[in-house]
Amino acid sequence: MFRRGILFAVAALSFSCGKETVPETGAIARVNNYYLYSEDLKGLVPPGTSKQDSIAMVKSYIDRWASQKLLYDAAEVNLNKEKQEEYNSLVNQYRADLFTRAYLEEIVKRSVDTTVSEQELKKYYNSNKENFRNTGLLVKLRYIRLAKDHPRYTTVRSRFLSSRKADLKALNDMAIQFKGYAFNDTTWVEINEVYRKLPFINPENRDRYISSGISYQHTDSLDVYLVKVSKVLDKNQVSPYEYIKPTLAQLIINNRKLELIKKFEKEITDDAIKNDKYEVYK
Repeated sequence: MFRRGILFAVAALSFSCGKETVPETGAIARVNNYYLYSEDLKGLVPPGTSKQDSIAMVKSYIDRWASQKLLYDAAEVNLNKEKQEEYNSLVNQYRADLFTRAYLEEIVKRSVDTTVSEQELKKYYNSNKENFRNTGLLVKLRYIRLAKDHPRYTTVRSRFLSSRKADLKALNDMAIQFKGYAFNDTTWVEINEVYRKLPFINPENRDRYISSGISYQHTDSLDVYLVKVSKVLDKNQVSPYEYIKPTLAQLIINNRKLELIKKFEKEITDDAIKNDKYEVYK
């Protein structure tokens, strides 16, 4: 079905140009010694495309293909020998790098264990914690944003300031009524996230609203914000373990990958030397 659609578009295009529909070779276009075949257009026209749009898409593709081939031939004629050798070297190196990277990625995918234990994470953190300093302020807080005229404001405020689990559960149960909220004040968040969630806070007034152990409410023209800040960690301090934990896991896995690649490269080289496939002439 697809092939018939492509051939129809090509045939219609050829007819409109006053040329043969399909050459005996099966090609649909030619530029010097380059030929374009219908199979090269496979997947070009999505199912359900109208005949008019199909013709336009095929024509556009063929025109781009022709321009590319003509420019390539012109470049081969007009670029000097030194430039051609330089670019051929780059192309060959890129091809080698591309194949090598793909091969190593397959080896890594099959061989590297991506499970990282809690013990490994803590060991890595304790050995490298000086390298993990936060680039911005980190905050632990909880907040609720609700309409100024919320009918249960007094109850919400009382439960928000409470430390009882039952009150926290009650707030979770009615969270759909709030315009915004975050109840987990055991998780570190970056200050930029605080700015997004609590837009009345900015770098200029931050010290007023972000300080360890404070609770307050802020009212604007529409809403009331209830905020309780439990802890603040200044910029350039050692990042807390729980905050950096996802990064630690990725770093450990990346190190495993690098070690595997290094080991594999050594083994393949040693094997080549052993089997007289690689030698350096002195």
